[in-house]
Amino acid sequence: MQSLVIDFSTNVTVRGITLKNSKFFHLNIYESKNVVIDKVTITSPGDSPNTDGIHVGDSTNITISSTTIAAGDDCISIGPGTKMVRVNGVRCGPGHGISVGSLGRYKDEKDVEDITVTNCTIKGTTNGLRIKSYEDSKSQLRATKFLYDGITMDNVSYPIIIDQKYCPNNICSASGTSKVAVTDIVFKNIVGTSATPEAVTLNCANNLPCQGIQLHNVDLKYAGQGNTTLSVCKNVAGKSSNVAKELACV
Repeated sequence: MQSLVIDFSTNVTVRGITLKNSKFFHLNIYESKNVVIDKVTITSPGDSPNTDGIHVGDSTNITISSTTIAAGDDCISIGPGTKMVRVNGVRCGPGHGISVGSLGRYKDEKDVEDITVTNCTIKGTTNGLRIKSYEDSKSQLRATKFLYDGITMDNVSYPIIIDQKYCPNNICSASGTSKVAVTDIVFKNIVGTSATPEAVTLNCANNLPCQGIQLHNVDLKYAGQGNTTLSVCKNVAGKSSNVAKELACV
């Protein structure tokens, strides 16, 4: 089902290959350390279900660079237990963007920490930069110390989104209590266009608000009729600078 799997491995480099039309994840990295993904091309139709480009889980020190991903799900998805990820120079689209999560669905999940995404282009995707956790999360964990810097959005439906109330297909309790703490997340030098008016969405949990969320030099505009750009922010604390008033909700 998966085109390439890197499991329980150390010191791996994958460079210059093409993965096409996987039936599930194109590249899955699990329980591995010191992995470099460079100059890889991943391509599948935008309507192909669950065809994530690269999925990383329970892994440390992962570098993804100069890679082009077209997928029917997340271009890159980062799961629980993952630390020290460097994403640079990635072109994403179509797909669901660059995502962390879902977090908290299962018991005993581990923290996600030290994630850096730089100099990427995200085009025609449903989401841009997304962090998502289940509303009735089963695990107590943290998503912390993320930096998104130098990202260009081109007609992305929801360019910046933190969703601590993720509950797809009503599989969880909508009144659940979150155990996933989202802290110290920086969005910096994010520019481009949104396919919906809602360019920034920070939907955090009532019982566990997001802390230390920063927006700096964020210039996103709704490209559609009316050109009204807005942000929706709930239960979030942080700060912003050089951000249009309608987006500066922290």
